[in-house]
Amino acid sequence: MFKKILIANRGEIALRVIRACKEMGIQTVAVHSTADTDAMHVRMANESICIGPPASARSYLSIPAIISACEITGAEAVHPGYGFLSENDNFVDILDDHGIKFIGPTADHIRIMGDKITAKDTMSKLNVPCVPGSVGQVVDTSDAKKVSEAIGYPVIIKATAGGGGRGMKVANNQHELSNAFSSARSEAKAAFGNDEVYIEKYLTTPRHIEIQVFGDGKGNAVHLGERDCSLQRRHQKILEESPGPTITNQVREKIGKICSDAVASIHYAGAGTIEFLYENNEFYFIEMNTRLQVEHPVTEAVYGVDLVREQIRVAAGLEMSLKQNELKPSGHAIEARINAETLPNFIPSPGTITAFHSPGGLGVRMDSHLYNGYTIPPFYDSLIGKLIVHGRDRTEAIERLRRSLDEIIIDGIETTTELFNLLLNEPDIKNGDYNIHWLEEWLVKREE
Repeated sequence: MFKKILIANRGEIALRVIRACKEMGIQTVAVHSTADTDAMHVRMANESICIGPPASARSYLSIPAIISACEITGAEAVHPGYGFLSENDNFVDILDDHGIKFIGPTADHIRIMGDKITAKDTMSKLNVPCVPGSVGQVVDTSDAKKVSEAIGYPVIIKATAGGGGRGMKVANNQHELSNAFSSARSEAKAAFGNDEVYIEKYLTTPRHIEIQVFGDGKGNAVHLGERDCSLQRRHQKILEESPGPTITNQVREKIGKICSDAVASIHYAGAGTIEFLYENNEFYFIEMNTRLQVEHPVTEAVYGVDLVREQIRVAAGLEMSLKQNELKPSGHAIEARINAETLPNFIPSPGTITAFHSPGGLGVRMDSHLYNGYTIPPFYDSLIGKLIVHGRDRTEAIERLRRSLDEIIIDGIETTTELFNLLLNEPDIKNGDYNIHWLEEWLVKREE
């Protein structure tokens, strides 16, 4: 087992990893920018080291700085959390060259799944159901027209190196195709330095369902059910729940086995999430995230496991402790992502926390790096907390979430907490009757 792990991240996810390490008797190293000197993950780790100025490119994304921090502190392994360098294959290769273990999959698996065309082709060959679309990238508008007519409108143009909703444009007909194609390529070039795009059938009312998988890198893998992440704004998830309100046990076992068999066959190591659009009882693969997800706590609550602990164990070469026949879902869990943003326009709201109180009680978990007097810097993602509740069923989980939201105190800044109070009063949310477009349509109606 590792004696010391460096966490190449910040905020609540850095704290999450530190907690797992402490329970395992592993020393931790926190890295931080000058803007995060007083951050909670810096306070909680056994050691800390400054790796650069506030800009992510010169600190949390600086591979030389993180390698140096490992060498200075003697860290044997790096946990990347999510975001930043968590899906950077070059980072994994460099760590390997320096004899430092990356707690996650291999660089090759990150490369395969990081390119969406290659990922789709790989999954298709592994019998994972995929969205109808182009075979490989689409190089020009003439090619785009042929593909679109073959699969039928509406279509969506996506950046092959995309993420976070960038480089994605919808065309409802041939008239809209040319502008959507050019716009997607330009946006992809600006965001990722790569203007390659591909085309898929655009599903009109799908849900976003993702399957949590875990492999040991030796040909064994399990699935831990699904999460419904359909409440989204600009392709960014707002609320996640498990089990999915529309997924039956039979469907769960079927798609779960398809996914676990797929990652087992490629000897995938660690945590991963296979994401689908789900419409008319059919699953359509869209991408695989080769890392821990923001919303992993809902799976942990329902299955009673510690995914970070398991990541560390497998990376250290220990046998995977997860057994498929022992993984039985229990109850229902919901996660609300709380951001430092001003409603209704979701404008970032950095500033100093003048009062903070975390909700508690049975079945309540609050993952946050906030504390009284902490100043939220303006340089990073606006996520400041994840409120996770677990109940015997979905109704109890919703009521527990409602109660917990009433207990939260975050003074000094604006947050999105009130958004969830409003959503929980909506009949569609209570009934689980929503899709990936529901939230944006609801927000538009409120502005009218």
